[in-house]
Amino acid sequence: MTLPVFGLLIGVIIGVMSPITVPVEYAKYMSVALLASLDSVFGGLRAGMEEKFDNTIFITGFFTNALLAASLVFIGERLGIDLYYVASLAFGLRIFQNLAAIRHYFLKK
Repeated sequence: MTLPVFGLLIGVIIGVMSPITVPVEYAKYMSVALLASLDSVFGGLRAGMEEKFDNTIFITGFFTNALLAASLVFIGERLGIDLYYVASLAFGLRIFQNLAAIRHYFLKK
């Protein structure tokens, strides 16, 4: 458990220190991609705690979520509708549900 947390901290430090910036045109895509990845990570943590984790489901879910989110943003931009709000809301709700389940797991322990 300490190795993933250590890796996350190293990644955040590298990300904050690097001079790489995301162009404004891609901000919607990046925000939805970040939420999709967080949803997959917290879903994987929850499944691991419930002893239901399956690597294949995790990886396919990660890429499916990212593809669906990017598609919603792309189609929304073509139609002139901000569909990235839909993806943000859906992923945000799932993240909070997974965090609540993880919290309940630790409180019952």
